[in-house]
Amino acid sequence: MLLRFRVANHRSIRDEQELSLIATEFDEGTARSTGLRHRGRDVLAQPVVGVFGANASGKSNLLSALLAMREAVRNSFADWAKSPEAVPREPFKLDAESRENTTLFEVDLVLGREPVRYTYGFELSDERVEAEWLHAYPHGRRNVWFDREAARPGSEGGEFVFKGEGFKGERDALVKFTRPNALFLSTGVTFNDPQLSAIHRWFLRDLRAVWPGRISKSRSNSTRHLLTHPELTDHYHARITDLLQSADLGITRLDTDPDTGEIRLWHRTSNGGEAPLDFYSEESLGTHAWFVFLGPMLTVLDQGSVLVVDELDSSLHPTLAAEVVRVFQDPDANPRGAQLLFTTHDATLLGGAVLDRPLGRDQVWITTKKHSGETELYPLSEAKPRKEENLERGYLRGRYGGIPRVTAGEIVREVARQEAKATA
Repeated sequence: MLLRFRVANHRSIRDEQELSLIATEFDEGTARSTGLRHRGRDVLAQPVVGVFGANASGKSNLLSALLAMREAVRNSFADWAKSPEAVPREPFKLDAESRENTTLFEVDLVLGREPVRYTYGFELSDERVEAEWLHAYPHGRRNVWFDREAARPGSEGGEFVFKGEGFKGERDALVKFTRPNALFLSTGVTFNDPQLSAIHRWFLRDLRAVWPGRISKSRSNSTRHLLTHPELTDHYHARITDLLQSADLGITRLDTDPDTGEIRLWHRTSNGGEAPLDFYSEESLGTHAWFVFLGPMLTVLDQGSVLVVDELDSSLHPTLAAEVVRVFQDPDANPRGAQLLFTTHDATLLGGAVLDRPLGRDQVWITTKKHSGETELYPLSEAKPRKEENLERGYLRGRYGGIPRVTAGEIVREVARQEAKATA
């Protein structure tokens, strides 16, 4: 379970920004127990968080930062040594100072059958890992598994600090094999350390993403895999078929073309029969988007993991998007505590006469872009909205920020001015 994500100096995010999924006093009954306690109270976390904001405000960059952290954990030991640049990263480019500063990533996670909170993070420069840390909190007390700092200029190696007996691995051997431009976590997993493997597994298996894009075979691979893998198809075929039918797409069934091996979706015909459509050239964008989405959604629901979706509204109709949110909110549909983190422009998800507020007040975060070009992230709850407040109306009227600074008719007047100038 993801509790918190912290990032600095990644793309449009210059100063440190923090996204929290921990429930606040504005929780409306959607939060789930983490199994942790703090000051005598249960710690609750939200199963769904939506990030709203204007175009180019940095919503997608927030999600890409989390995925960049995932890629660093996955690839730093094996791939960074091969890269022309020692450490791949994307610092804020609109001022020279940031290009020289480190990039920061950090997550707070809850893992294990007997839940334990972990804080893992690192800082990167263009040449090396400047810092890395992993702290566990069994019984609420911090246990430093390791703290790492890069060597100061003019000295060799770096410094690793292990406190207590929390980390039981082969410390000296793993330090020896950890390159300056590789993460200690990645190195430890490469050499089969069981404790570090548990943390690594969250990045490798429990963090999945759906990104908008063109229709392609690769985008549908996750759903196709569930339908065609011999060990999975019995479990998923009927579930995916039912969800395709429930979306009112006119689909009657699905099967595999015996000649090509491709998935076929069958549709109702005007005479009461059915016929298949070619998936890539004849199916609608909406059908394809829903098909692409189902594989990752069902996988994370079954695993109790995290699904990251950029531009949920570009993939799904508002009614379907609201239903997806409700799936993750509902304890019966989501018994393993999977989480959904998405960006969107769809203000109807904030509630109204049609969709009846799928998102609660502390499930909404907003990005804005400052005049300097940097992204700022903050929760809608900072505005202290009342429980009965119409969040959709308040957002669209600019009460919470996160909408384009464009007055009504401004773009129309600009186009008219250009047209007049061109014909003068």
